[in-house]
Amino acid sequence: MSSHREPTVVGVANFNAVEDAAALRAAMKGLGTDEDAIIEILTTRSNVQRQAIAKAFTHEYGRDIIEDLKSELGGHFEDVIVALMLPPAEYMCKELHHCMEGLGTDEKVLVEILCTRTKREIAEIVQTYENLYNRPLAEHMCSETSGHFRRLLTLIVTGARDEESGADESRAAEAAQQLFDAGEGKWGTDEEIFNKILAHESFAQLRLIFEAYKNIAGRTIEQAIKAEISGELSEALSAIVECVENAAAWFAQRLRSAMQGGGTEDKTLVRIIVSRSEVDLGSIKREYESLYDKTLQSDVAGETSGDYRKALVALLGPA
Repeated sequence: MSSHREPTVVGVANFNAVEDAAALRAAMKGLGTDEDAIIEILTTRSNVQRQAIAKAFTHEYGRDIIEDLKSELGGHFEDVIVALMLPPAEYMCKELHHCMEGLGTDEKVLVEILCTRTKREIAEIVQTYENLYNRPLAEHMCSETSGHFRRLLTLIVTGARDEESGADESRAAEAAQQLFDAGEGKWGTDEEIFNKILAHESFAQLRLIFEAYKNIAGRTIEQAIKAEISGELSEALSAIVECVENAAAWFAQRLRSAMQGGGTEDKTLVRIIVSRSEVDLGSIKREYESLYDKTLQSDVAGETSGDYRKALVALLGPA
């Protein structure tokens, strides 16, 4: 597993927020909008730099840059640009809120955001969610989910993961045995044990547990989960397992499925490309190519068009 995470967006060296704010104001003033200038600036700045631009924009012009951008842009292109302008935790909270509002809940989005983040990222999302919506994330989530799936997400959101204890092989062997006994080793499955171990142990410790599991069971924990557990719980547990082993490959698969079939899941495409651009989008591109023998850039370009395509391809960086 390559623990080395490559971003595609790292910000610019000689950054000047006031100059960028002026260039963006010019791109939006008068007749017509200079979309290329907006793409050029915002896809190369880091989120911290974009926040500084937003501040400078308000300071210099007494205007809200997100409101101005929204009034000038439209469609999925607007979605990308607004996503870039939001602080990362706030963007994730808006996506979580959106996937739970209205009729039905998109469990895949809950899994994608909550099962793949570090304990620290989750804590920030939880805090931001309550500030934005005046309602605890755990409570909103509990009203939209049920059963073992709800229990797993609740453990994750309440910060159950133990990042303090170091990785320990003898403890790992014990936990692997518990997982075996809770699944393949008995009639019926004890999902509670799977939840407890996969939501509590650190990623480093889980890596050891999964290796120990293979020695005990003669097959991988993924295979066991797929065989023993069904529905959204199975997807959530699998997401944790795959992110422990190779998060970039998990996101590559999620991007692929967003582009397969009838029509593109644009929200997913935008969310992953924007939210991973400063984390591991370079690694995701590499995994994508080795999994599907096509570049992520060419697939994204084939599924999108216009300024929307230009913005996504700019975030993906050179092929």
